[in-house]
Amino acid sequence: MEKQEKAKELINLSRVELLEKEKGLKDELFKLNLQRYAGRVEKPHMFSLIKRSIARIETILNLKERKI
Repeated sequence: MEKQEKAKELINLSRVELLEKEKGLKDELFKLNLQRYAGRVEKPHMFSLIKRSIARIETILNLKERKI
C-alpha cells in the first residue's frame, strides 16, 4: 500500500476507480490475514490502516450514491 489517502483525494476519483481501489485493499487485507494465521506478520499496524482506508472509500461511495 502506498501512503494513506485522504478523503479529499478520494472524492475526486470516479466510482469505478474507487471500487478498484477498494478491491485492491481488500485483497491486501486478505493477504495480511493469511500472514497472521501463519504466524509471521511483519507490519501489524497495516491492519488498521487498510481497514480505515476501506471504510473511507465506502463512505465516499455512499455519499456519491445519495447525490444521484
